[in-house]
Amino acid sequence: MSPVAQNDPPPPPAKGHALAIGSLKTAENGAYQSLIADLEATRKVDRQMLDRLVDNATTLDAGSYSSVHVTLSEDEYNDLLPKISPLLTQLRDGLEPQGVLHLHDVPSSDSFSPELTLAGFLILSGDTAATLIAQKPASVAVPLKRKKMDKAAKKALWSLTPAPGTPLVDAEKLLTEADRARPIPTCEPVKPGAPRRKKACKNCSCGLKELEEEEARASKVVVLDGMVDGGAVEVSQEERERLVQAAKAAPKATSSCGSCFLGDAFRCASCPYLGLPAFKPGEKVEIDFGMDDI
Repeated sequence: MSPVAQNDPPPPPAKGHALAIGSLKTAENGAYQSLIADLEATRKVDRQMLDRLVDNATTLDAGSYSSVHVTLSEDEYNDLLPKISPLLTQLRDGLEPQGVLHLHDVPSSDSFSPELTLAGFLILSGDTAATLIAQKPASVAVPLKRKKMDKAAKKALWSLTPAPGTPLVDAEKLLTEADRARPIPTCEPVKPGAPRRKKACKNCSCGLKELEEEEARASKVVVLDGMVDGGAVEVSQEERERLVQAAKAAPKATSSCGSCFLGDAFRCASCPYLGLPAFKPGEKVEIDFGMDDI
């Protein structure tokens, strides 16, 4: 099957410097000599044997030829196809911009056209069914090469320790005005001296928590808040009234054992202060069951 022609027509016969590439078989059957004779009628021709290019025994100067002509036997084309990519790259580099590559007597154009495309050539229509013509574009896109890094460079790249001479970043300069702004309180600010019927929340930012801590340090008040291990204690109304009365009597407590104020661990089963927190004689004891009215 013949290659599909591009929209652009095939270039006119090149008159510049040409390169003819052959093999021992095409030299023996006269095809190589015939190709050279046809080319020399109109232009200067250089000669190369295929094996020297494939084995890198010789290299082509970049942009030296306006056309390259290859003639091989069918078996040589088939043997060359699996390893043709380096050869096509070398031929492309040896051509001038818009230079033309001719593959004469190609057994199957469909097999070679994809390789030419991958090498950066534009496939053109052939002058005969057995000749495949491809053109080097005016500019060839060269793939980017990955930069190789040695082990020391890779280790330094992923190291958390800055290299010597690396300027340190001031963390304070990374903060914006919004970062420095005081968080908005989640509740209304406490007003000292005003009545309050709430406790400070877990993430208190209004000042109530600090006020409660200050009161606890400065006053002689023991508060039973009705909370145990973070959970509310369910107390009957009768028990509430008993605890309230016991709290009122606590500052005036008199005990035969003398241990009632130390806490439940030191109280007997019939102690009237059972359930109250430990207190010191003369301290005021208050009760707050989840801030409910008593």
